[in-house]
Amino acid sequence: MNDSWGQVVMDVVMDATLKGRQNRLSGFLPFLGPAVIVSVAYMDPGNFAANTPAGGRHDYSLLWIVLLANAVAMLFQSLSARLGIVTGHNLAELCRGHFPKPLVYLMWVISEISAMATGVAQFLGGAIGLSVLFHLPLLVGMIVMAIVAYLIRIIAEGGYRPLEVVIGTLVGIIGLSYLAELFVASIAWAGAVPHLFRFEPSDAQTVTFAAGLIGATIMPHALLLHSGLGQGRSWAKLESGHEKLLEYANYEIVAALTVAGLINMAMVIMTAGAFHEGHPVLAKIEGGYDTLAPFLGIAAAGIFLWSLVASGISSSAVGEKAAQAIMRGFVGMQMPIWLRRTIPMILSFIVIALGANAAQTLVMSLVVLSLALPFPMIALIWFTSRTEFMGRYRNRTLIIGVASLCAGGVLLMNAILLLQAVGVSVHGL
Repeated sequence: MNDSWGQVVMDVVMDATLKGRQNRLSGFLPFLGPAVIVSVAYMDPGNFAANTPAGGRHDYSLLWIVLLANAVAMLFQSLSARLGIVTGHNLAELCRGHFPKPLVYLMWVISEISAMATGVAQFLGGAIGLSVLFHLPLLVGMIVMAIVAYLIRIIAEGGYRPLEVVIGTLVGIIGLSYLAELFVASIAWAGAVPHLFRFEPSDAQTVTFAAGLIGATIMPHALLLHSGLGQGRSWAKLESGHEKLLEYANYEIVAALTVAGLINMAMVIMTAGAFHEGHPVLAKIEGGYDTLAPFLGIAAAGIFLWSLVASGISSSAVGEKAAQAIMRGFVGMQMPIWLRRTIPMILSFIVIALGANAAQTLVMSLVVLSLALPFPMIALIWFTSRTEFMGRYRNRTLIIGVASLCAGGVLLMNAILLLQAVGVSVHGL
C-alpha cells in the first residue's frame, strides 16, 4: 500500500514526538486515528436500533446504563490498544499463537459470524436511512449503499490516513446531527441529568433493554480490531516510544469514546424528549422520519436520517477492516477484499428477499454480537495481565479486578438478553 506524501510527513512528526523533539500538542495530533476508527462501532445502526426504543419507551431511566457501558468500553479498548502497542501483535494473532487450536477455531468461527451479523446490520441501517430519506424502495437503498461502500473501499486503498479522514468526517456528521436534534427537541434537562447516576432496574423488561444497550455498545470486532491498528505505522517499530504511545493512545480513547458516549446519550435523550410523552410506541428506528416530522419538523427528521446514513457508511468500512483482521489473525488466511465486502451485502439482500423486517433484523444482530463478546473480553484480560507478553506494562491487580468485574457484569447482562430472546422469563429482577 502506497503512502501519500501527507501520510509520510505525519509519520516523520510521530517519530520526532516519540524521540522528544516535538512539543506535546502538535506532536499528539498525528497519532489520532485508531480510536476514532473503533469509536464508529459505538455509533453504528445497532446503537440507533437500541437507543431509539430505549428513550421512547423508558424516558431517561436508562441513561445510567449508557454511561456505564461507555466506561467499560473505554477500559477494554485501552487494554486492546495497549496489547497491540507493547506486543506488536493483534489480539487474534496472539490467540492463534498461544491458545489450543480447537479454541482458536471456535473463536474464529464465532468472530466471523458476529462480523457478518454486524456487516448486515450496518448495511441495512444505512439502506433504511437512504430509502426513507430519498423515498426509495428499500432494495434500491441497498443498491445505493453497495455503491457507496465500494467507493469507500477505493478510498481505503490510498492508505490509512484517507480512510481515517473519511470516517472522522462521518463521525462529525453524526455528532453534529444529534447536537442539532437536542436544540429542537423538548428536553427536560433537570429530569435527564440525574438519571445518568441513578441505578434503577425496575423490571425484567428494563433489564432486557439495558442488556441490549450494552450489547449494542461494546462490540467484539472493535476489541479485536484496535490491537492491530498500529501495525504497519512508523511508530510501531520504535520500542523506545512505548510510554508516550500508551499515553497518547489513552488520551485518544478517552476523547473518541467520550464523543461516542455523548452521541449515544443524545440518542436516548432526544427520543425520550420527542416520543415518550404519550407516544412511546412510535419510537422505532424504521419510523424515525415519520415520527420525528410531526413533533420536531421535517428538518429534524432529515437530520436523523442523515446521521443514520453516515453511521451505516462509516461502520460498514470499519466492520470490513475488522473482518479482515479476524481471518488473518486467527487462521493466517486472507479473503479478497471485494468478496469480504460482498458477503454481508448478499446476506442483506437474502434477508429482505425472504420478507424479514429490516429493523428487526438489525436488532436481532445484537443477540449474535452478545454471543461473541465474552471471548475477546476474557482474552484481553488474560494477555494484558501476563508479564511474558506485557513486561512492565502488564495490568496491575486493581485493573485486573475492575476488568474482571466489568466482564462478569457484561456477561450477566448479555445472558439475560439471550434468555429473553428465546422466550425464557427471568424472575427476581
